[in-house]
Amino acid sequence: MACPFFLPTEKLVNATWLHAGRLPLGCGWNGQCTAPGHEGEIPSSEELREFCNLGYAEDCGRLPRERVWDSVRFGARVVSEGNGTHGCIQVRYVCERGHRPAEHGVLAFDPADARWVERHRDERVQRMAECFLESYVEKRKHREVMEAAS
Repeated sequence: MACPFFLPTEKLVNATWLHAGRLPLGCGWNGQCTAPGHEGEIPSSEELREFCNLGYAEDCGRLPRERVWDSVRFGARVVSEGNGTHGCIQVRYVCERGHRPAEHGVLAFDPADARWVERHRDERVQRMAECFLESYVEKRKHREVMEAAS
């Protein structure tokens, strides 16, 4: 679950998470804050590690009291077209408030055309979905290479 006010921009290199692949966006990300009054501010390394990449950042000084969501989580799956070819990649999202779903839906990416068929209306959630998808695709490729090698 990532903070809903986090706008990721690039992957974090040499981050200090024990299991970075288990993070909500598939790895750690640098980015900026979009919380009201803090738009464009760059979080510190500690803030990125403790709040932005994880969500439920109650101790973050930038987190507004009034908010619709506390965190956003993602999952993905490839949906085949039934004729043996790959179809789109569905990215499911859940925006949570108080550890309960507040909004959910499905976004869709067409890898053949390299374009989003279904996008989220909030640019932050859409950008997080793009980051999550990038990590998801890299992990799938790595798994396929490892399976082919064994």
